[in-house]
Amino acid sequence: MVALAWQMYDLTGSAWDLGLVGLYQFCPALVLTLWAGHVADRLPREKIVTVCWAIQSLVVLVIILAITQNALSRSFLLGVSLVLGVVRAFQNPAQQALLPSLVETRVLTRAMALNSMGYQASVVAGPALGGVLYAVHANAVYGLCLFLYAISSFWFSGLKTHPIAREEKAATLESVLAGVVYVWREKMILGSISLDLFAVLLGGATALLPIYAKDIFHTGPWGLGVLRAAPAFGAIAVSLFLARWPLRKRVGMKLLVSVGVFGVSIMVFAFSQIFLLSFFALMISGAADMVSVVIRHTLVQIDTPADMRGRVSAVNMVFVGASNQLGEFESGATAAWFGPVWAAFIGGLGTLVVALSWAYLFKDLAQRDEMTDTPERSASSPT
Repeated sequence: MVALAWQMYDLTGSAWDLGLVGLYQFCPALVLTLWAGHVADRLPREKIVTVCWAIQSLVVLVIILAITQNALSRSFLLGVSLVLGVVRAFQNPAQQALLPSLVETRVLTRAMALNSMGYQASVVAGPALGGVLYAVHANAVYGLCLFLYAISSFWFSGLKTHPIAREEKAATLESVLAGVVYVWREKMILGSISLDLFAVLLGGATALLPIYAKDIFHTGPWGLGVLRAAPAFGAIAVSLFLARWPLRKRVGMKLLVSVGVFGVSIMVFAFSQIFLLSFFALMISGAADMVSVVIRHTLVQIDTPADMRGRVSAVNMVFVGASNQLGEFESGATAAWFGPVWAAFIGGLGTLVVALSWAYLFKDLAQRDEMTDTPERSASSPT
C-alpha cells in the first residue's frame, strides 16, 4: 500500500486520486462483505483466508509485470485497488472471526492484544522497509510482497481450529442480513463498531501522508515510510502492555477516552511543521487507537455467538472498511478542497466530537465496567 500510494501521487500529483485509491478498495467491501460473512459461517475460515492470500500473490505479480512493461497508469492502479477490495471483502470477515476458534474465551482479551501486536509489528516494518526499498526500485517492494503473500498462504493452509457449528442453509436474504439484525439489536456492539466508523472516518490521516512527506517535510519515500510506521510504534508498545496487563475495569469509558486522545493527536499532527513532533503525534494516535481496537474487538467477539461471528464480523468489516478506505477518500477530498493541514485538523476535531457524542448516545457502552468472559452461545440462544 505504501508503494501504490506513492506511485499514484507520483504519477498524477493529485490528492483526489489518492482518495480514489481508498474509495476503490471500499466499494467492493460495501457490496460483497455481508455475503462474504455468510460464506465465512459456512466454509472453513482458514481456507478462505488461504485462497485470498494466494489471489493477492497473483495481483502483486501482475503489478510487477506492468512495471516491467511500462504499462503503469492511473487506471491500472485504480483497477488493482478494486481487485484488492474484492479479495479483502472475503478475507477480512473470515480472518477476524478466526481468532476465537484458536484460543479459549477466558484468554481472548490477551490474544487480541498479542494478535494486534503482531499485526502492528508488521505495520512498523512494512512501511519503513517499503520506503527504503522503493527508493531502490518499486519492484523491490512488490517482489518482497509477492514472497511474503506466498509464504502466508502456505502457512494458513495448515492452520488447525476448534470445530464449531456451521451454517448449513443456502444463502438467503434473511441469513445474509442476520448479522445486521443482530448488531442492530445488540446496542453494545452497535455502539462499539459505529464508534470506529465515525472516529476513523473523520480522523484518519493516512491518505495525506504522501502529501506531508513530499510537499511539507520534503523527505521523499523514506519519510513516508517513517510516518506510516509511527502509529504502529505506539500501538506495539500499548499492545505489549495490554497483553501483560489486560484491561479489567471501566473498559467503556477507557474506550471513549482513547478515541478522544486519537482525535487530539491528529489535530497536533495537522499543524506540526517539525518532522519529529509529527512522528510522535502519530505514535500517540497509534497507541490510543490500539486501546480502542482491543476493547472493541474483544467486546464484539465475547458478545457474539460462535456460529454468528462470520456475519457479525462482516458487518464490523463494513464499518472498518468505511472508516479506513472511505476515510482515505474523505481525507483526499477535503485536502483537495481545504488543503492537507486543515483537512487533517478538521478530521481530528470531528473525532473528538464523536467520542463525546457516543458517551451520551450509547450510555450502556460508556458505563461498561468489565469485558466479562461469557459462555459460548449459539445464534438461537437468548441474548
